[in-house]
Amino acid sequence: MILIAPSIISGDFSNLEKQIRSVEEGGIDWLHLDVMDGHFVPNLTFGPLVVKAIRKVTNLPLDTHLMIENADHYIEDFRKAGADGITVHYEACPHLHRTIHRIREFGARAGVAVNPATPAAILKEILPDVNLVLVMTVNPGWGGQQFIASSPRKVKEIAQMLTAIGSSAHLEVDGGIDSSNVAAVVKAGARVIVSGSGIFRTSNIPETVRLLRRNAEKALEL
Repeated sequence: MILIAPSIISGDFSNLEKQIRSVEEGGIDWLHLDVMDGHFVPNLTFGPLVVKAIRKVTNLPLDTHLMIENADHYIEDFRKAGADGITVHYEACPHLHRTIHRIREFGARAGVAVNPATPAAILKEILPDVNLVLVMTVNPGWGGQQFIASSPRKVKEIAQMLTAIGSSAHLEVDGGIDSSNVAAVVKAGARVIVSGSGIFRTSNIPETVRLLRRNAEKALEL
């Protein structure tokens, strides 16, 4: 099953509710929220107050991706704001096991993300504890970047690792994904597709969402 999770960071924040309605019309499954702190990544986006505002205008699951340092300090705030899933970065969490379990204690789906240069094998010890693995297919920090062509190899490796331990964790990809390259990551094992500019910077957002899903689902059949 393919889940489509548009990244709202690429949307028009002057009319956020309208942007959310447009992707809902296309039939999305989750809404992906990229939180950046200007330290772990070179960009600054938003915090729990915006998540709370988004929660008021949609019933969709909020897939909250924390690209921040000291994530433990903010897990409760994001959960209370309405985050259904909270994903933290392997590279930013020195006590990752504790952080993952703290997310789960608050009743949220707990995810771990890895940057392009981080090897898949490094996740071996944490995989049994997570509900989601996010493979970054660009370097985090900015929308509109070009998809890193070698990414499907890592996706495939992590998919095999999850299968080997009998895990039902979601395998998600984020970065430079659009209808032209989604098949490659789906064939490799990704089942949650994050797309930002590939959706929001098109002329017909609902149809773009539907096309992304069609191409992803076709790849499952091959």
